[in-house]
Amino acid sequence: MNDRDSSTSSGLPAASPDARTERTLWEGSPSGWQLLGWWISLLLVITLPIVWWKWLVQKNTRIRLTNQRLRLQSGVFSKQHEDIELYRVKDWIVTEPFWQRLLGCGTIAMVTSDRTAPEVTLEWLPEVTGFADSLRQAVEAVRDRKRVREVDFGEDGPTESGL
Repeated sequence: MNDRDSSTSSGLPAASPDARTERTLWEGSPSGWQLLGWWISLLLVITLPIVWWKWLVQKNTRIRLTNQRLRLQSGVFSKQHEDIELYRVKDWIVTEPFWQRLLGCGTIAMVTSDRTAPEVTLEWLPEVTGFADSLRQAVEAVRDRKRVREVDFGEDGPTESGL
């Protein structure tokens, strides 16, 4: 007795040979988009503490230009204070990189004769050219008041550094 005979004897119609062979109609996996929320959460968990720390450092950095010195204070948990006498400021350069300039900021890099801070760089200063003008006027005034001039001794002999 063959398969065809047994299926017909039960009263059911005989299945075609195609219906008995299993064929894959679709195969796949769930979309990776389901992980988007997890990826965003992971990025936030990693980047938020870094951004928060940078914000704390920025908020705990103080720059004060007086008529006698440049006072710098930095540190979140431990504080560092640096005072640079203005008559020790020898030279500076103001740069305004593209992104800083778009946001009205800039960087000033100073060369001083201060032993603990021979080079001082202040980044992301708002209205940096105004700061540089105030610095120049204050340096000249304190040098005139104290009758101090910066003299460098190089290979060519002494040279006066005036602003």
